[in-house]
Amino acid sequence: MNKGKLFVVSGPSGVGKGTICSKILERVPNLKVSVSATTRAPRTGDVEGETYFFKSQEHFDAMIENEELLEWATYNGNRYGTPIWAVNDMLENGISVILEIDTQGALQVKEKMPESILIFIAPPTFDELAARLKGRATESEEEIARRIAAAEGEMALQSEYHHVVINDDLDTAVDEAEKLFRGLKT
Repeated sequence: MNKGKLFVVSGPSGVGKGTICSKILERVPNLKVSVSATTRAPRTGDVEGETYFFKSQEHFDAMIENEELLEWATYNGNRYGTPIWAVNDMLENGISVILEIDTQGALQVKEKMPESILIFIAPPTFDELAARLKGRATESEEEIARRIAAAEGEMALQSEYHHVVINDDLDTAVDEAEKLFRGLKT
């Protein structure tokens, strides 16, 4: 049995990472999204081991101390991380894995698993990204400003990735990403 491949997908908020990953999962067989561990409280509808692995602060601390996380970060006061065992179990069973994570986490994964394939989803222009964030009308002006500021730093890290997919046209971006997941030249 061939070992699965680890794909890391990042990009600024509002660029379409989630949409592209969802479409890739429909198209590419033997591919799954990794389940993260988190310290946030479960919400209605959350399922342990499917939505997240819910951990206490103490247990998460132990996971960090014991180097059980491939990557981790703090977001809105809660910690999120990718358990190494969850990824390795799938890879060893021939299942390829998608990690849809921020650039900080992606660079941690690149260091720990250099065989991983990093894909950055970029907007056609920075102005287009700002327009998409404002057009969603799901966040306050302050949150939009914070996301735009964060996007500047994330965009500067594109050169750290193996591939950059520009999401100007969704169908074209999905087609290009699918080729990468299938190991085809683009």
